[in-house]
Amino acid sequence: MDNRPGHDFFAHPTQTLHRRYEALRAVFVDQRPLTEVAQQFGYRYGSLRNLVAQFRAQCRTGQIPPFSPPRITVVPRGEHSITNLLDLTRRPRPIATDSP
Repeated sequence: MDNRPGHDFFAHPTQTLHRRYEALRAVFVDQRPLTEVAQQFGYRYGSLRNLVAQFRAQCRTGQIPPFSPPRITVVPRGEHSITNLLDLTRRPRPIATDSP
């Protein structure tokens, strides 16, 4: 069985969020050096270092990583968080039926 297309999908992602996911996965799960990961996924070392720092900060504060689907949370009226505001912006808006 030829696994090359599947291998290439993960080793050489073309979409931005997929590339970011694979790079961060290589750093956190595979524990590969930042310089090596940056070169493989087309990042500059400083850019990848910033992505890693942002990801760690998001994990510490419980924020959604940029490649995850939005979470649906119920918030008491008047309370807002960045997660809830993002969820609200992703919802489709109803179309007014009584407009001229």
